[in-house]
Amino acid sequence: TGKKWMVMILSDSKIYEKTLIMRLTQDDEEAFGEIYTRYKKRIYYFAFKFVKSKELAEDICHDVFVALWENRRSIDPELSFSSFFFTITRNRILYVMRSFEHEERLKDGVFSQAIDYEENTERLLLAHELTAVIAIARGKMTERQRQVFEMSRERGMSHKEIARELGLSIYSVQEHVSNALQVLRRTIQKNYGDSV
Repeated sequence: TGKKWMVMILSDSKIYEKTLIMRLTQDDEEAFGEIYTRYKKRIYYFAFKFVKSKELAEDICHDVFVALWENRRSIDPELSFSSFFFTITRNRILYVMRSFEHEERLKDGVFSQAIDYEENTERLLLAHELTAVIAIARGKMTERQRQVFEMSRERGMSHKEIARELGLSIYSVQEHVSNALQVLRRTIQKNYGDSV
C-alpha cells in the first residue's frame, strides 16, 4: 500500500543518510558535498526566518557548514543528525543576533512570528523609497537649511546647541528647520500624496 511504500522510502533515506554521516566522520568530501546539497536550502530558510536578511542567512549557512566539517569526527552517526545540525544552526543564529542586536535590521524582535512577512517586506520597501525621497528633498534645500536639518534631525541637537555651534540666533535656526521641513513635506506629498 501507499503507507508501506512511504515508510520504506523514509527508512531507506535514513539508512542512506546514516551512511553519509559515517563517511563524513571519515573525512569523505563527497559525502560532505551530498549533505550540503540535502541541507543547504533548509538551513538557509531556517536562518532567514529569524534574521530577515538574505546576506546574514547566507553567512549563517556558510558558517554552519564550516562548523560541520570542522566537527565531523565528533558526530555520532547513531544520533539524530538533523537535531545535531539544527542545533549548530540555532546557536549560530543566536550568536549573530547577539552580535547585531543594536542594529536597525535586527531591532524589532526578529524571533517574533506575529509580524506578517508580506507586510514587513512592504514596509521595508516603503522605508527605502522614503529614504530616496528624503535625499531628493535635501537636494532642494539651501546649504544652510540642509546643515541645520541634519544637525537637528540626524544628530539630535537642540536649537540652542545648533545656534551656538553655527553662530546663529535661535530664531534663525527655527526658521531654517521650519523651511527645511516644508521642503521635505512638499517632496513627500509630491511622491506619495497624503498617504504618508
